Amino acid sequence: MCGIVGFVGHNREKKQIIESMTNKLIHRGPDDFGYYIDDDCALGHRRLSIIDLDTGKQPITDGKYTIVFNGEIYNYLELREELEDKYKFKTKSDTEVILKGYEEWGKDILKRLRGMFAIAIWNNKSKELFLARDQWGIKPLYYYMNDNIFMFASEIKALLEHPNFKKEFNGDILSAYLCFNSVPTEESFFKGVYRLRPGHYLTYKKGIYDIERFFKLEFDETKQDDEELVSKIRDAMIDSVNHHKISDVEVGSFLSSGVDSSYVVSLLKPNKTFTASFESKYSKYDEIKYAKDLSDKLGIENKSYIITKEEYLKEFPKIMYYMDEPLADPSAIALYFVAKEASKYVKVVTSGEGADELFCGYGDYREEVDHAWYNKIPYFIRHFVSLLFSHYKFQEIRGINFLYRKGQKLENYFIGDGKVYSDQEANKIVKLNNQIKTKEITKPYYEEYKNCSDTVKRQVIDFNFWLVNDYLYAVDRNTMIFSLEARTPFLDKEVFKVASTMNLEQKVNKETTKVALRKAAQNVIPNSNYKKPKLGFPVPLREWIREEELYNEIKEKFKSLVAAKFFDQKRILKLLESHKSGKVDCFKKIWTIYTFIIWYNQYFDINEEA
Repeated sequence: MCGIVGFVGHNREKKQIIESMTNKLIHRGPDDFGYYIDDDCALGHRRLSIIDLDTGKQPITDGKYTIVFNGEIYNYLELREELEDKYKFKTKSDTEVILKGYEEWGKDILKRLRGMFAIAIWNNKSKELFLARDQWGIKPLYYYMNDNIFMFASEIKALLEHPNFKKEFNGDILSAYLCFNSVPTEESFFKGVYRLRPGHYLTYKKGIYDIERFFKLEFDETKQDDEELVSKIRDAMIDSVNHHKISDVEVGSFLSSGVDSSYVVSLLKPNKTFTASFESKYSKYDEIKYAKDLSDKLGIENKSYIITKEEYLKEFPKIMYYMDEPLADPSAIALYFVAKEASKYVKVVTSGEGADELFCGYGDYREEVDHAWYNKIPYFIRHFVSLLFSHYKFQEIRGINFLYRKGQKLENYFIGDGKVYSDQEANKIVKLNNQIKTKEITKPYYEEYKNCSDTVKRQVIDFNFWLVNDYLYAVDRNTMIFSLEARTPFLDKEVFKVASTMNLEQKVNKETTKVALRKAAQNVIPNSNYKKPKLGFPVPLREWIREEELYNEIKEKFKSLVAAKFFDQKRILKLLESHKSGKVDCFKKIWTIYTFIIWYNQYFDINEEA
């Protein structure tokens, strides 16, 4: 795992600039560094040595092309075999395989790659830059252009080091952030900085860039035999785990109490697993006993870490700096501590992200099954009832929220598993104008999949907005802080081929979610983790915010100049008081605003803007 950075354009101090930019990514790659500089381009690389420890240094150049690469290609040995008759290899690295593959197949190499990647290839002859990001969005890649200088980086903080970068806050997406609890758009909170979307590539030449897609999620929900499907899942997962354990260093695993990480660990059988939980007084948030039970049964070592409230809150501002942008998912911060613990022992870990989106693990996916009786009522009747309760305040009430949702098209209310605010609520709180609406953000996806089932539409929304912008974002940043590589075996092209063919009954039923996956895991996982309901990585923020220490800290921030600039302070303070008194449970709404304020203070000075 590594960090990559570069720019195209004429600067006198190219070497000094690229060194400064690259050094901002030292946490992503502390083992080595390298640069490529010519009259038109500069590339930088920080290396975390995982494969080909001796000769895998980057950048790699062959005279015409130069590459910097962040990620792992798990089928690079197979691709190398295809290329060896025509090309001579100087290293044993997957990076050089990408480079030779690009020479041979051009952009079509992307469809052949099995793994996670952010790639930059500079054509020294035609002066063209090629950028690409893996189809799952596991590895980050940002770009920015100003004054005829085009630049890119694994993290935004590296872009800030370029003298042509103009740091400005982009307020147009603030209400959308409140709704999603993460940044859901291609544009970032830094004006002019964009993230390259998963499954896309970008070409830049002579001041013009163009973006194309090379991967699309495609589903086929045809009826098939249950046992045959389960067998295919088993085979695909065994194959994926075998590919994901390719490494020249030890591979460990994150382990919770759920089926996803338990399945991966049971197949991989690493020497060490890593689990984090909270203090014993928050026993309902404890996953350690389940993780230890599984590890004991598999005969492997479990390293656990107990997170305290004090250290969680103390580390929070630092984590927001490393995140680049605000991420208000409380479990994302908890992940920091399990990554810190794992980094003491290994350089690579596996994790269970992707299973919920591919195999339907969220409770919302059961709506088509659980509420089939209500769906039989003619839509015009359901819609009329829905209109009666369309005001956002009614939607806070569980039973009435059901009546509202079931009388609306999915695209009118569903923005994913972790929705925090509605547009109406966010717009009442945010003081800025020209706020983008959530329906504008999700509309292209609903239009593209308009002929698919509602379940598939949910999967597509959850994949593109929650998996990519929340869970994978958190995994990448929190592991890279500690120079730790995270691998996600569920996010594999061969696993997806199987998962994409499941019908509704094989995804969910009235008893559980991830029906087919649990059946496949049952014969591998030696305890009851295969059937446990989803817990996630719960954090006791609900309780903490009602305790004086955090309550007073948040209250102070809600009264600050930053809060005054962006939010209706009376409304957000009322939210805080309502939660503190127990009148309303709204800790997620409070935490989303607090997270933004803490993040903003890491990157912007409100006094300079006043």
